[in-house]
Amino acid sequence: MSNRLGAVIALALSLSACANGAVAPKTASSESGAPGKGKGFNHDPYPSTYRAYPGAPTAIVGATVYDGEGSRIENGTVLLSDGKVVGVGGADLAVPSGATIVEGKGKWITPGIIDVHSHLGDYPSPDVKAHDDGNESTSPVTADVWAEHSVWPQDPGFTRALVNGGVTTLQILPGSANLFGGRSVTLKNVSARTVQGMKFPGAPYGLKMACGENPKRVYGGKGREPSTRMGNVAVDRQTWMKAVEYKRKWDKYEEKGGDIPVRDVAMDTLMGVLNGEILVHNHCYRADEMGIVLDMAKEFGYKVTAFHHAVEAYKIADLLKANGTCAAVWADWYGFKMESYDGIPENLAILQNMGACGIIHSDDHNGIQRLNQEVAKALSSGRRAGINIRDEVAWTWLAIGPAKALGISDKTGSLKPGKMGDVVLWNGDPFSVYTRPEKVWIDGALLYDALNPRLRPVSDFELGQPGEGDVK
Repeated sequence: MSNRLGAVIALALSLSACANGAVAPKTASSESGAPGKGKGFNHDPYPSTYRAYPGAPTAIVGATVYDGEGSRIENGTVLLSDGKVVGVGGADLAVPSGATIVEGKGKWITPGIIDVHSHLGDYPSPDVKAHDDGNESTSPVTADVWAEHSVWPQDPGFTRALVNGGVTTLQILPGSANLFGGRSVTLKNVSARTVQGMKFPGAPYGLKMACGENPKRVYGGKGREPSTRMGNVAVDRQTWMKAVEYKRKWDKYEEKGGDIPVRDVAMDTLMGVLNGEILVHNHCYRADEMGIVLDMAKEFGYKVTAFHHAVEAYKIADLLKANGTCAAVWADWYGFKMESYDGIPENLAILQNMGACGIIHSDDHNGIQRLNQEVAKALSSGRRAGINIRDEVAWTWLAIGPAKALGISDKTGSLKPGKMGDVVLWNGDPFSVYTRPEKVWIDGALLYDALNPRLRPVSDFELGQPGEGDVK
């Protein structure tokens, strides 16, 4: 029996002892037309069932600490208890009696890596047509679909990301064939029977949008709008106009009552964006297109939380900073299609140097296993260009930066007392190609230990190639 299967069975047995006391959420349709705030449909009708298993009180001592917010501590100590970080300091930090001591001399401690752009579970391994569930390529506007409804929790990519990459949190997005691709979902990288057991508690939804070549290629090829970039913008504008009118009807109902407006599942999501409850994550490569998207956001009163891929973000770093919009980028992917030709490996370093929010992301089931190395490449490219960024500052691209973009920075993304105990102990400098996670904790529970064969989670669908999971 695999450890991952064993964890799922143990979870099922523990949950069977609990009564299922779920109560159907109240909605406007059950209120007899009475007015009142908060009766829209932007929120999750099936909230997360994720439960933290906090593990034993633990002290990791003697390691170099990157706290995820740009600080570094030599010979540091990190204390975990009750699922939380309870202390971070130097060698003089008191260790509670009875705590499990983990020796970290010659090693590094960091917050768990957060990937803001993943399709794990929606495009799981093995990569076969039957698993192709990430793009609802049937209309340029599919804001009605939710990525979580395609997530397969047993995708071996999740455990590979955990044990090889130290990834503890990730956002699963729909694909980019559509202008409005649908809702994203943020997950904790834990074993579960259903996606509800993985959902990051309290994380806001995202809306995946796309501009540029993908939508115009997919739908122009079907002889329908959009077939050009101006068609992209026209359909975007038409859609937001409908969303504004939809919101107006619901606002009026919630203020004055009367007849309940007819629901539209896609408009529910866009109304959530206009209300500031759902965060926009926009696939976009070229600087000029990102500028147009920012203009449209101002026109309709919403915010773009992050541009993804953004290979030309360095051209508009000042504009991104002024709008409080992050750029989630690769270290050196560029040139694979026309809109990506002007990418440069100094992109992330320039964003950091200009004071903009820069983030590394994967968009790839292999790349997610080495995001620490992707940051090392971006860091090196910047230094060759004369932009000298400290290692501990670069770790913000993997930690507090993506946490902010996902709306969860109050809960995770750095080693601060009170935050989730999502921690990685690396067996060396995490920016070395020779370094791997030695131990990974999520909510203070030790989920992976390279030195303990019993703590090497593996999906039942792991094929067991060298370097891909537990091969015995």
